[in-house]
Amino acid sequence: QVQLVESGGGLVQAGGSLRLSCAASGRTFSDYVVAWFRQAPGKERDFVACISRGGSYTYYADSVKGRFTISRDNAKNTLYVQMSSLKPEDTAVYYCAAKDGEYLSKLVGAYNYWGQGTQVTVSS
Repeated sequence: QVQLVESGGGLVQAGGSLRLSCAASGRTFSDYVVAWFRQAPGKERDFVACISRGGSYTYYADSVKGRFTISRDNAKNTLYVQMSSLKPEDTAVYYCAAKDGEYLSKLVGAYNYWGQGTQVTVSS
């Protein structure tokens, strides 16, 4: 199995940028499709973006398309998301997740492994 640890969260003003990282350990990182999800207080956990095992394919939620960029470095066992033009509605705890198999998915239930989350707060 794989262990995931997020970092890089914080407080940023609207319009600003932030990059989150997710360090993986355990089984071979490139064996997994990985993704970012987020959860605002009182709301369900929502899909943000995912990336294929080799990094060639990505898929984004409409709400972040054009503003967020997901990437991975398999040599460093690390997943990233570069977030730009941040809005107050992007405020949430951000989680990285990993799934077995080769298919991309936006479904929470498809992912087997989760990090503990990192808080992102966007002030207006």
